[in-house]
Amino acid sequence: MDNHSLLQRLIARPEFGPFVLLVVEISVFWGFNHDFLSPQNISNTLAFTVELGLIALAMTLLMTSGEFDLSVGSLFGFSPVLMWTLFNSGLTSLEVGFIVALLVAAFIGLVNGWFVTQLKIPSFLVTLGMLLVVRGTALFVTDGFPQRTWSADGTWLATILVGDFYLGPFRIYMSLFWFIAAAIALGYVLTQSRIGNWIQAAGGNPSAARARGVNVNGVKIGLFILSSVMASLAGVISSLRTSAANPNSGTGYELEVIAMVVIGGTALTGGRGTIIGTVLGILILRVMRNGIVLIGVPGLAYNIFIGAIILGMMALHSWLERRHQAGT
Repeated sequence: MDNHSLLQRLIARPEFGPFVLLVVEISVFWGFNHDFLSPQNISNTLAFTVELGLIALAMTLLMTSGEFDLSVGSLFGFSPVLMWTLFNSGLTSLEVGFIVALLVAAFIGLVNGWFVTQLKIPSFLVTLGMLLVVRGTALFVTDGFPQRTWSADGTWLATILVGDFYLGPFRIYMSLFWFIAAAIALGYVLTQSRIGNWIQAAGGNPSAARARGVNVNGVKIGLFILSSVMASLAGVISSLRTSAANPNSGTGYELEVIAMVVIGGTALTGGRGTIIGTVLGILILRVMRNGIVLIGVPGLAYNIFIGAIILGMMALHSWLERRHQAGT
């Protein structure tokens, strides 16, 4: 009986569906092409996973509080452009340019949060407007051309953020450790801290949270700032790793990040979030993008698979939620 109830609790967890899907996905792709689990392919997949993953971790907390941020993709492209523009013009060192880029991102997050909490405008509309402002600024500053970036080699900033080394046959980037550290820290905050309780209360029932003394507006503003800073950091990491700073970089990332979070089991309506689920969601979509190319499916079909996964996982989460409420 105890084993049966334990199995029921396990299946009812929002992370169970994504975990099963990831295992099936890896098995299918490996079955079609054994190179899928080669050290080189795993190394490449992990390198790309980290950059979108950092944004998705912060988005998990923000969506748990009941808000969205559609400006993250534009910040992903804008922050490296700002950093390299400051550096290439001789105004700052690369490291100072990096700090400035993060501070500007934090300010953008603060503006998003202020509009949402003080003017009571839906976050969808606020961050959609900010997406256009930030992307437009990046394109205007650069005339639409990528920035010169080849001076980063050997700088301590590049070494700390994207330095690489080999662990046996696997090529590991330092950015992977930043991602793991962020996942552990934010997972602890969401599930084990008082702030995590505030975040879930702000998303689940804001009025009740305020009545209990939770500073709902302050929590949401802080999460908008976190979301923007993480998007900025991810953009800089990608720029240093690929030696490119394109003002169009990150286009469409906002929807892919939200898909990762939702597939992982975080409630769209707020009040419930899971960092473990998000990590699984990140891996599901990055493995999918990598796998369909390896088995010969045109990369342009990627969105079809994403859409199907989102619909399938939403149906599964809805079914599990109804069973949980029914007490079966």
